[in-house]
Amino acid sequence: MEEYCMPTSLEEACQLLSSDPRNHVALGGCCWLRLGSRRIRKAVDLSRLGLDYIREEEGWLVLGASVPLRQMEIHPAVTGRFDGLLGRAVSSIVGVQFRNLATVGGSVYARFGFSDVITALLALDARVVFHRAGEMSLEAFLSSDGCPGDVLVEIRIPDDGRRAAYESVRRSSTDFPVLAVAVSRQGDDWRVSVGARPYAAQRSSEAEACLAQRRGAQAAGEAAAAQLRFGSNLRGSEEYRRRMAEVLVRRAAQQLEEEQG
Repeated sequence: MEEYCMPTSLEEACQLLSSDPRNHVALGGCCWLRLGSRRIRKAVDLSRLGLDYIREEEGWLVLGASVPLRQMEIHPAVTGRFDGLLGRAVSSIVGVQFRNLATVGGSVYARFGFSDVITALLALDARVVFHRAGEMSLEAFLSSDGCPGDVLVEIRIPDDGRRAAYESVRRSSTDFPVLAVAVSRQGDDWRVSVGARPYAAQRSSEAEACLAQRRGAQAAGEAAAAQLRFGSNLRGSEEYRRRMAEVLVRRAAQQLEEEQG
């Protein structure tokens, strides 16, 4: 790092980052950044912006971008909703020390393909709020070119009483997921999200239609495997991921079918 800055306002942080988006980098938990070797012309520390809050608003659960993953795992306002989906999704990420540092905003902004966090949030129809770009759905952000030079302020999750289930497969308990699946349900309104494909999480509209039409969890799993794109890397092949998607979507959907009848 050639220069280190610690802004005290969101606008100041945006001015620093937008002046050279390629070489000026926001610092969150820095858990993944420290593993790299890139030269950073200006490091912008966001820790003084007060974004480490968890709030319950009317109809929303709001997570500040600097909330550590560990707080998502243990905070009552988070664990008491959506069948504890968010806590379960992050509980296998490396270890407690790591989760005390890594932030929800870092995972979302970077759009990591291996992100358990994004997979879970996408199934809950979450929205993201940027200082300059404003509010948009997480799904729209993932499919966009991102918001370079902007600061992610918070993640807003509809507090609509959804039930949810999470499934993943890993080569070891604290490794990155080979594949991750989150499914949520409110009546006949279903959300099916598949991540670590190894691409960033994506919803399967075909699987959601199967479940809404009550064609069963098995049909939903087959639909997700057929619709989505999968790839190969050192953790698994394209074909393995496709087969796992069918199984994990079926398992998660069956949990919610059994609970609600």
